Amino acid sequence: MEFKSVNQLLQESFRKNWDKPALSNHNGVTLKYSDVARRIAKIHIAFDQCHLNKGDKVAICSRNQANWGVSFMAALTYGAVPVPILHEFKPGSIHHLVNHSEARVLFVDEVVWEGLNIEEMPSLQVVVHINTLKLFYAESPQLQNVRNHLNESFGHQYPSEFTPEDLHYYADSPDELAVINYTSGTSGFSKGVMIPYRSLWSNMEFGFQKFPELQAGDSVVSMLPLAHMLGLMFDFLMEMALGMHVHFLTRMPSPKIIVEAMESIKPRIIVAVPLIVEKIYRAKLRPIIERNRFFFRIPLLDQYLRKRIKEELTATFGGNFLELVAGGAAVNPEVEKFFRSIDFPFTVGYGMTECGPLISHARYGLARMGSCGVAVPHMTIRIDSEDPQNIPGEVQVQGANVFLGYYKNPEATAQTFTADGWLRTGDMGIMDPDGFLYLKGRTKCMILGPSGQNIYPEELEGVLNNLNYVVDSLVIEDQDGLTALIYPDFPKAAQDGMGSEEVQAYLTARIPAVNKELPNYAHIKKFEYLPEDFERTPKRSIKRYIYQRR
Repeated sequence: MEFKSVNQLLQESFRKNWDKPALSNHNGVTLKYSDVARRIAKIHIAFDQCHLNKGDKVAICSRNQANWGVSFMAALTYGAVPVPILHEFKPGSIHHLVNHSEARVLFVDEVVWEGLNIEEMPSLQVVVHINTLKLFYAESPQLQNVRNHLNESFGHQYPSEFTPEDLHYYADSPDELAVINYTSGTSGFSKGVMIPYRSLWSNMEFGFQKFPELQAGDSVVSMLPLAHMLGLMFDFLMEMALGMHVHFLTRMPSPKIIVEAMESIKPRIIVAVPLIVEKIYRAKLRPIIERNRFFFRIPLLDQYLRKRIKEELTATFGGNFLELVAGGAAVNPEVEKFFRSIDFPFTVGYGMTECGPLISHARYGLARMGSCGVAVPHMTIRIDSEDPQNIPGEVQVQGANVFLGYYKNPEATAQTFTADGWLRTGDMGIMDPDGFLYLKGRTKCMILGPSGQNIYPEELEGVLNNLNYVVDSLVIEDQDGLTALIYPDFPKAAQDGMGSEEVQAYLTARIPAVNKELPNYAHIKKFEYLPEDFERTPKRSIKRYIYQRR
């Protein structure tokens, strides 16, 4: 395995693609690679004059936007350690993460900054307004002076012109700390995942090898939060190394906003969490399926309908993409089955923050129903089971993608690895003879049935989420057995003339039908209804630990 410097890959890409578009805010500003390089160079001068050292931490907390990308790459290519923080976190959480990471610099937008208190973050020397790159706060007049004279300093350093040959980025090494990424906290408090450069490179290498069709100048829509490793790696960093054009939505990616962006941008590859895909499926496709259920039983008409639906769905996503890759959570089996039935290029990847993020994937044409693919390059998977093909066991992994440990938390790090050095994912799965992985659920979420049976809530939730008027669900263990927490689609019910109590009664009446699809030991006793959506992590998974009762 020949490791390549991540920063050298970025440097080469910037030089080759100097005049190509690099970063755009959707319906807003576009920066060429030369523009991005110039902004990075100015930030490097400021870092140097502020005596920021290699390895110092630089926190970034804002919505996705072009200057988020500039700030991140400026820190990385300087040799500092970027610390992405989700802008949706509460001020107290942001204070805690800035302090825990020992960040000296914070890039932040004005909306987040309004809720913060600089006195709560004593390690910070500078707070930068990410939109304008001006300062919200400087610890001393000397630091403010650095910013005031930055253009002058840039002119002194590059007196004639700034050219591709002026780029000389930090040369990183494989096991060196690159990024601290705080976990989304599905099962507890956030931990600082220390991602090494080899993990960033190995994940990039996966993209280079498995999607050789991607070229400089191709477009991608950045929908996922850049503070999450899936979005950071495959909506942004890999694309920068390839010379692609990244379009940031800059606001919450609702299905309507996504569809509008896709139609105008026509991305070459699409990376999304299953929830986004499922919302589009429910909004656009399920009504068509319901209306034409009879015609789907007539062979020739069935083929015609499926072809038309595929054409419409392909156009919805811009009509130019190689593949739609879903990751970050389990995919609803109904959605996957239907996409396969219309030959839609949809695949499922599997990973975790601690692997920066990828563990497994298989490209369309090789993927298998219900599987999240095979181990990606430079990774190995094993199942901790006496019969890995038939009896679920914990998925454990080794390889270049695996993290260094949790920042300032050696106890949690030790618990995450087995005695022989394999990373414990906390997920249960089986593996077929060809190495295809099939997940069965989280070890921490698994519920023990009345006679010792393993119940995986995600499988039950897949059935519940197929019900009409269900946005999402969560199955928990209660004193009386299994309870399903339901977030109903109140707006859709209202369109159909149903009030809140009526839609709840409608769904409660479906419990017997749901239980017919489930084994006796996994029957759901009751539904409970939420007035608003579940609390979610950056990758839009439900924060399960909040809702547990036993």
